Order: sequence, then structure tokens, then C-alpha cells
Amino acid sequence: MPHDAFRPADRAAARRPLIIGHRGASGYRPEHSPSAYRLAFAQGVDAVEPDIVASKDGVLVVRHENEISGTTDVASRAEFADRRATKIVDGVRLTGWFTEDFTWAELQTLRCRERLPRLRSDNTRFDGIEPILRLSEVLDLVGEDERARGIKTSVVVEIKHAHYFLGIGHDLGELLVAELVAAGWADREDQLIIESFELGVLDRLRAAGVQAQLVFLTESIGTPADEAVLGSSAHSWPWYRSDEGLDSLVGRVDGISVAKADLLTVDARGRKTRAPNLVQRAHERGLLVYTWTLRPENAFLNPAHTGAGGKGAFGNWRTEWRQVIATGVDGIFVDHPDLAQGIFA
Repeated sequence: MPHDAFRPADRAAARRPLIIGHRGASGYRPEHSPSAYRLAFAQGVDAVEPDIVASKDGVLVVRHENEISGTTDVASRAEFADRRATKIVDGVRLTGWFTEDFTWAELQTLRCRERLPRLRSDNTRFDGIEPILRLSEVLDLVGEDERARGIKTSVVVEIKHAHYFLGIGHDLGELLVAELVAAGWADREDQLIIESFELGVLDRLRAAGVQAQLVFLTESIGTPADEAVLGSSAHSWPWYRSDEGLDSLVGRVDGISVAKADLLTVDARGRKTRAPNLVQRAHERGLLVYTWTLRPENAFLNPAHTGAGGKGAFGNWRTEWRQVIATGVDGIFVDHPDLAQGIFA
């Protein structure tokens, strides 16, 4: 797939990476809320990113994780107190409330909450107001905005915990294909990107002939959940960023998405010493490169770029973001789309 396939249409924008609203404009509204997506559109994103998990009855729910006590009011709902459970998800022991234990009708009664209340206290004024969304509703919001402004917006669907859900009877890949067909998005290849931290579900989607750009997400360390079960034959995420690993991805996916820390080499004080050639090596193999997540708060910045005011205050984010962008990445995930727009103004 040519690199320009998912670039903004105008020539000026084509010289910059895609600006992707990470869970909407989640720096200003509770993530994945209707208003977070609407604000992202208003701030001029090229794409928005809904994460998907599944409900008990197989509805694709837009949540960052299937454990939802941190992003909804479920913990305060007496009628759901008996749903609290402890589970192992991708090797991690979690206690809380899980989407797969609720029908979509029940999940619809929940309301969004700010996931980072200590860092983004201003966003808590929107707690308890808006319902959570299913994927079809996010696609509807995209359509509404396109009709209102006459501008196409891409959608980056992140499939979460695919191996885990497959083990409990939900094939998120199959559910996604059916949802795209029903929503009229099955033939919108120029606007659809599908990503996952697991290659297995991306392989199944490619085999099914899905018309989308497929992107493999990598963590800085660790092993994909669907490979961890393979034991000694499993490949780590760092291996996939090696020359051999990148070679293995050619023809399998269209691109990779990496943590911003994997794009820059820094010294003990957090000062950039050089930019690794990951983007160059990926581009030489015809692979696109995205990076996550550019945030302005001190809590998320390299130590060299933090400032006064505590973890929730904005530090010297412009310098860090420019260093990341200078690596030549094809897309950036941001919580504050308006700040990213300002970088290119």
C-alpha cells in the first residue's frame, strides 16, 4: 500500500504526519465519550481512534480496556455490585467489572468518567453525563461530522485483548468484519486503519480480505499475548523492531505503531542523544510508522522536558513532540489535537 494512501488530501498537510485523536480529544473530555470525539473533529484531526472490546452478547464496545471501573460509574451502581470479579487478562490479574459480563443493554446505562482525575481534574466536571459508546455509534459520529463539514475523517480501530476474548468465545476480528459491513465501512479502505498488539487477529483479518490498513502495535518490552503461549518460539516486541523482525512483517501488515520512547535515544538525564533509525528501516521495507502517545503533561514527558507545576502541568512538550515528528513518522496519536495542529501552523 503506498505511503500516501492515508495522508490528508491537501498538499500542505501531506508534508506532515497524520494527527490521530487518541480516544477522541481525551485531553479535554473523558476518553471515548461522545463529546471527546466531537471535539476531536472540531480540532481538525485526520483520524480518531476507538478501542474495541466485547459485551456479553457480542457487541463491540468502545473502551480502552474490558475492565471498566476506572472509566465508567459502574463501581457506584448498586445493581451491578455482584458483577465485581477477579480475572487474568493477558497474564495480568485484575479485579473490577468487565464488559464481557454485561449485555449491551446494561452497559448503555453506564456513564463515562475521567480515567486520569488527578492529572486532568478539569475533565471530571463531565463525569456521569455521557453514555459509553459502541463502535457503530462512533462510526455514526464520523458520518455526522463528514456531512456537516464535508471533510473525510479516518478511523483507527484498535482491537484489544483479541486472544483473551477468543478464549471466552468472542472473535473480535469476526465481530469487527460484521460491524464494518453493517455500518457501510467495509469498502472504505482509504479511511480505515485497524491495529492490534497481537498479530494473530491481524492475520485473520487479512486472510478474510478486509479492506483496511493493518498496523501492528508494539510495546517497548514484553511479548504479544497471543505469542506468549508459544513458549520459547515466541517473539518479543523488541524483536519485531529489529531488521529480522521488520522483514517478517513485510506482506503481513502495512505498518507498525511504536511507543515514542522507541524512536529516540536519550542519556541518563533524558536528553536526546540521537534518533534511532527505526523509521528509516521500516520505510525501506514499505512499512508505515505511527507513534503513541504525545501528551503535554509533565507526567508523560521525558525528564529533560518537564517543568514546574506538578505532574498535571504542561511541560516543554513542543520540543519533545518536534523531536518525535522529526524522526519521519507517518502518524502521531495525541490527546490534545489542537496542540498538534499548532505545531504545524
